[in-house]
Amino acid sequence: MFDAEFLNQEFLGNNVRRYLVAGGIILLGIIFRKFVSKLLSRLLFKFVERYSKGVGADKFVALLTRPFVLFLSLLTFYLAFVQLQWPSQWELASIENFGLKMSVWRLFLVAVCLSFTWILMRVIEFFSLVFMHRAHQTETKLDNQLVPFIRDLLKLITGIMSVFFIMSAVFNVNVATLVAGLGIGGLAVALAAKESIENLIASFTIFFDKPFVIGDHVQVGSVTGKVESIGFRSTRIRTADKSYVTVPNKKMIDAELENQSERYERRAYFIIGLTYSTSNEQLKKIIGDIKQAIDEHRMIEAGSIVRFSDFGPNSLNILVQFYARTNDWEIYLGVREEINFRIMEIVQANDAVFAFPPMGILPEKVQA
Repeated sequence: MFDAEFLNQEFLGNNVRRYLVAGGIILLGIIFRKFVSKLLSRLLFKFVERYSKGVGADKFVALLTRPFVLFLSLLTFYLAFVQLQWPSQWELASIENFGLKMSVWRLFLVAVCLSFTWILMRVIEFFSLVFMHRAHQTETKLDNQLVPFIRDLLKLITGIMSVFFIMSAVFNVNVATLVAGLGIGGLAVALAAKESIENLIASFTIFFDKPFVIGDHVQVGSVTGKVESIGFRSTRIRTADKSYVTVPNKKMIDAELENQSERYERRAYFIIGLTYSTSNEQLKKIIGDIKQAIDEHRMIEAGSIVRFSDFGPNSLNILVQFYARTNDWEIYLGVREEINFRIMEIVQANDAVFAFPPMGILPEKVQA
């Protein structure tokens, strides 16, 4: 046990007792801040539980724990340091005048405001998960696109309002005068942020014109893949090789864009070559049998084309074209495979031989 004389010894304007109390508060805060953060998160969840169908309390707690930890850490250090006094020998200016005290106090207030902003951001994120869960239960994809858009918009507004609040409450800046003053430099800012503004406008064009929605397969320029998210500045696309490509929204509306998800059929176009020993009767029979096999297939649209197209250097060429009634790549490949096997059977049944070396197959452009 420390004796009273030791506890009353002073260092930098504070006795040992004050330092021990401050240290004890910090120690308790570090030990219990995570537990208290989870407790506060669960208590706050009680107020939003009725609106949280589909997303449980664990997700809410996971989102809010870290912001609450930051806030409680700041509160702990505040409670600890109010136990101490600034050393009088430093002759510091008061908290109302510019100096170390004012700087530390304002830095603390800024950190508190930012922690509250972080909490609000995480609450917005939680409700976006709730509405996204509901969006997945509907047939339309528009709400899947709307939820992330509104989430990002609310976060942007929250961030801007937080900055204005900090400037007004912490630094005593007249926000109204500042906003009015922005009109003077608005042109310079607009020119500096020209590309960002164009991308922002493009995002609204994508939202209202709806050339594509989240989940669609698109091709824009050299990029082909599935749209995973649409933000204020850019669109994220997952390509067939699982790369994650970010395309500026301005390019998404300026460039030629193919929405492959809007296709209701896929075309197959290729050439098969038979040897020159194939007779006229064999060739006509093979063409007729292939045409019949294609037209009788349940997944192929009527109107297929099978024609003796030309005399190749090493083969008699037969052009085959048909449309599969599907937009699904895997189903389309299955149809192609069935037709390919059927063609082989027809050629063999008619005692014909594929040309050697075989003609190169000319498939349609592969689009996953």
